[in-house]
Amino acid sequence: MPVPWFLLSLALGRSPVVLSLERLVGPQDATHCSPGLSCRLWDSDILCLPGDIVPAPGPVLAPTHLQTELVLRCQKETDCDLCLRVAVHLAVHGHWEEPEDEEKFGGAADSGVEEPRNASLQAQVVLSFQAYPTARCVLLEVQVPAALVQFGQSVGSVVYDCFEAALGSEVRIWSYTQPRYEKELNHTQQLPDCRGLEVWNSIPSCWALPWLNVSADGDNVHLVLNVSEEQHFGLSLYWNQVQGPPKPRWHKNLTGPQIITLNHTDLVPCLCIQVWPLEPDSVRTNICPFREDPRAHQNLWQAARLQLLTLQSWLLDAPCSLPAEAALCWRAPGGDPCQPLVPPLSWENVTVDQVNSSEKLQLQECLWADSLGPLKDDVLLLETRGPQDNRSLCALEPSGCTSLPSKASTRAARLGEYLLQDLQSGQCLQLWDDDLGALWACPMDKYIHKRWALVWLACLLFAAALSLILLLKKDHAKAAARGRAALLLYSADDSGFERLVGALASALCQLPLRVAVDLWSRRELSAQGPVAWFHAQRRQTLQEGGVVVLLFSPGAVALCSEWLQDGVSGPGAHGPHDAFRASLSCVLPDFLQGRAPGSYVGACFDRLLHPDAVPALFRTVPVFTLPSQLPDFLGALQQPRAPRSGRLQERAEQVSRALQPALDSYFHPPGTPAPGRGVGPGAGPGAGDGT
Repeated sequence: MPVPWFLLSLALGRSPVVLSLERLVGPQDATHCSPGLSCRLWDSDILCLPGDIVPAPGPVLAPTHLQTELVLRCQKETDCDLCLRVAVHLAVHGHWEEPEDEEKFGGAADSGVEEPRNASLQAQVVLSFQAYPTARCVLLEVQVPAALVQFGQSVGSVVYDCFEAALGSEVRIWSYTQPRYEKELNHTQQLPDCRGLEVWNSIPSCWALPWLNVSADGDNVHLVLNVSEEQHFGLSLYWNQVQGPPKPRWHKNLTGPQIITLNHTDLVPCLCIQVWPLEPDSVRTNICPFREDPRAHQNLWQAARLQLLTLQSWLLDAPCSLPAEAALCWRAPGGDPCQPLVPPLSWENVTVDQVNSSEKLQLQECLWADSLGPLKDDVLLLETRGPQDNRSLCALEPSGCTSLPSKASTRAARLGEYLLQDLQSGQCLQLWDDDLGALWACPMDKYIHKRWALVWLACLLFAAALSLILLLKKDHAKAAARGRAALLLYSADDSGFERLVGALASALCQLPLRVAVDLWSRRELSAQGPVAWFHAQRRQTLQEGGVVVLLFSPGAVALCSEWLQDGVSGPGAHGPHDAFRASLSCVLPDFLQGRAPGSYVGACFDRLLHPDAVPALFRTVPVFTLPSQLPDFLGALQQPRAPRSGRLQERAEQVSRALQPALDSYFHPPGTPAPGRGVGPGAGPGAGDGT
């Protein structure tokens, strides 16, 4: 039985207080203001374009505070909608500049002309509303008489009636003036659901709202919508964003009742649900039930990626907004963890390579990985700048930052004079520079080579002679011990077939073979993408004289047929880790241009697929059935010029024994009858079961 976490109405269900609301009659928006002020609402909405902040020409009206109130807008007694009333409190900011004539002569130049400081103030106040999926902006014109103009004092408020929003939704409000003299005000209002309203019987959308039960069952989460069979409604999942529009993830039109299953790995704090009846002008209700879920926060960090764009910029990419702290640090080769710079320097607008949340290191990225090329044995010199152009240099070492020059016994101290000469001659690479200091990378390899040149030369001569002797005598033994590289490609037809492929790959690893398969590289596959991962693996395998194994199954045959007919793979039910689908774009040219023989072999499992079902183009290389042709298959995987080992039959029996439990489990699952699977492109586990 699923364990319920909480019960929610289709609108947001955290409304412990029942609200009694004022009613507004009529569909028209309106505005009114404090006594003494005059105000007017523009007839139509405006574009939401705040513009840049400009200097105030003198005293101006500026919003200082936003106040909201829930009301009902009613066409008749039992036909009302929830509406948000907003009061914008205004104050006078700025001051008049003294005219030069008054400062010079001690009075006004012409007392007969009315001074502008005695005039009234006018302002155009913008209210911007955003409640997914709608947004609008309205313009309020306000005028304050001269008698109420007091610098720095509040002059009253202007009230807007009103913004209609969905029950349970989150409304974000901004207020600013046109032109904009100050930073805009912002306010977020969470609206109640039907259960928190005393007048729910006056709101038609509350009469037949379904109920949503969110429950956990193992690793899955169930969204249970308890509605009648005749009720039609839309259901949408989206990522709610602090800035910018929400990101849609999934949408369907459904008829109740329904149970929607989500994998726990899909949960993130900003995952929200929107539901609405499929009726004209229906209310859309939004809930975000996973904001406080620990698993959702853990998934968010697992999905986050820290990317260094250049030496001076970085990007933290995540589905939701992340409260985190970033810092610049350094790490010696093989050292762990990354150490802070000592003395500390400002890291504003510089490359940041680690991110912390709640004092726990979450992500870390190093400059050397992409920006500066291969890892080098360099020394980091930290330059700090003081007043009057004073500067000091120290070398970052695991023991601390060693001042240069220094008489300490560390490596950097012994080579301090040479490092300073390299810095002055421009041989060091500047990684970062600001007003407080700079960071340099100075090469150390040349000094190490000078000191150990003679020792290394003798060692190299001895090693070369010894290597030549061993190479002549044991060349074939070395090749066999190292093993040939083998890249295993397959179509992920179902989880059972993936387990069978994993068993075959594990069995082949017991032989002198270096096996690469996407099952063991899911992290790299997710980071690089299937196409890039396969291209890199294929290039490395063929450059090392390895072999690419095409493991055919009904799903693989279907994909190959699609490519041969249309030249493109159509959308299927394959996951994001399916390297076989991604590999066809460069596997096919090897076969079409005759480069496949010697570098590719094919294979399929007995009782799952007959070799004749493999497309003719791929039968230009040997295609073996397993386990019946294991000896020949293993022979094809050996080095091209390697002698045929007398232990080939023994190794084939070893692989067959390792593979047999996986074959039995696949073709005869526990609790099912023993007849074998079908043969042909349509055969295999799951065929015809609707999954």
